[in-house]
Amino acid sequence: MLALLGIPLGILLLIVGGAALVAGASQIAERFGVSPMIIGLTIVGFGTSAPELVITLVGALRGETALAFGNVIGSNIANLALVLGAAAMFRAIDIQGDLVKREIPLLLLVTMIITVMALDNVLEGSSPAIGRSDSIILFLLFGIFLYISVRNVLRGRKQDPIFTEIEEHPAITETASASRWTFLLLISGFAALTVGGEITIRSSVAASGALGISTTLIGLFVVAVGTSMPELVTSIIAAWRKESDLAMGNIIGSNIFNSLIVLPAGGLAATIPVPKGGLLDLALSLVLAAALIPVFLLGKARLGKIAGLVLLVVYFSYAAYRISAA
Repeated sequence: MLALLGIPLGILLLIVGGAALVAGASQIAERFGVSPMIIGLTIVGFGTSAPELVITLVGALRGETALAFGNVIGSNIANLALVLGAAAMFRAIDIQGDLVKREIPLLLLVTMIITVMALDNVLEGSSPAIGRSDSIILFLLFGIFLYISVRNVLRGRKQDPIFTEIEEHPAITETASASRWTFLLLISGFAALTVGGEITIRSSVAASGALGISTTLIGLFVVAVGTSMPELVTSIIAAWRKESDLAMGNIIGSNIFNSLIVLPAGGLAATIPVPKGGLLDLALSLVLAAALIPVFLLGKARLGKIAGLVLLVVYFSYAAYRISAA
């Protein structure tokens, strides 16, 4: 029972720590003259994925690689099905910005690359895994992605709606705080992330033993959903404000960050074997990413409430199947 209570406590500390880190870093960036748009696309994107990063890295270092794998892939699945579906249920999502449209095929490509990396060991007769060499390649891909994104921001700012939305709603405090307060935010953020990560890992392992289910499932459907709460709240608010590009950009950016930073960070700390059922999880994340292509790049580029409901049904049906099949 204590283990089950420890998981939400740990996740709450992770979310609070990520928010404090974003606030402190945003204030520093603002003082150096960094525009709200750049802060929104970089620092805020990192902050919403900070819980996943801490869980994956700490889990890999402690030998809980199944939990680390489940957290990353589960978060990606939750973002594309649970978060996107919930946001679409609040208000239909229409994509107009070129930046988001360019990132959707990139997400599909990245997901395919990770799936191939997991399967290449199988072709050689060994168990599927994400190793250190795979992680280095993913980090290099993130460098390319970052370069392309910054170049596009500098060249194609023009009338892209997502730029306007970020400028109008900067995710930073409007008044500059004292240096001492900023420093306190950063320190408290790191502390909350560290403590929250440790509590979540320990509680997840204990809950796995008490309930008799694998840590992979705990990572997929408990920890991953908890660490995806910042994306869920941000996307629902953005959709409600009719800022569809910002809602979609938050989801796609988070998944790309999870795939190109969070997963390889864990893979560098320790080789991450693909657990039982993990290939099916990768396949679902690939199908969900592929499904975005005809929805947003062809036709009216609109995700309505019916499609949102379908995504929610897919998510909960898959969760029920995975848990019952364990």
